[in-house]
Amino acid sequence: MRRWLIAGLLVWLPLVATLLVLRLVVELLDKSLVLLPPPWRPENLLGVDVPGLGIVLSLIIVLGTGATVANIIGRRVVEVTEAALERIPLVRSVYGGVKKLTGAVMSGDSQTFRKVLLVQYPRRDCWTLAFQTADPARSVSDKAGDVVTVYVPTTPNPTSGFVVFLPRADVQELDMSIEDALQLIMTLGVVTPEKAALEARAAKS
Repeated sequence: MRRWLIAGLLVWLPLVATLLVLRLVVELLDKSLVLLPPPWRPENLLGVDVPGLGIVLSLIIVLGTGATVANIIGRRVVEVTEAALERIPLVRSVYGGVKKLTGAVMSGDSQTFRKVLLVQYPRRDCWTLAFQTADPARSVSDKAGDVVTVYVPTTPNPTSGFVVFLPRADVQELDMSIEDALQLIMTLGVVTPEKAALEARAAKS
């Protein structure tokens, strides 16, 4: 009975979690329909509310924005808008930080998450996984010496964490891919790269 219960939970828990996340994304994107004039909204045109149409509208908006920004006039409009945002103290900090983070993650030549590291954090003899990011700022290296910029993610949400500067001698590089490290973190250390490889081979056989 206990074995059946665990086997059933292993099937349903990931499935339910995936469905809940997809539902949240669809509901969030469907809110973009409020940008349409009321007579053009699906519930008024079709008489029924069709979930998922907001995804199509969001995709059209994103593609249209990209096409507009790709020309000279569009870039000029963005520059003027950003210049106006830079004059607002709180908005300047939030917008500037999010834009730099998005650019670092989305750009193909970025060096975000270069390597998987093993570091002693938050104290000596306490080891955790971390990622090497960009080189430290000169003002930091001038004061701290030969250090490495390290991002220490939290479990099970690796998008939150801490940025620390550690001496290069205290950092150990692991022969592990970024994807394997993220999977290990998000599964609370349950799914190791070796276990994932064995399960993948078993599924193929």
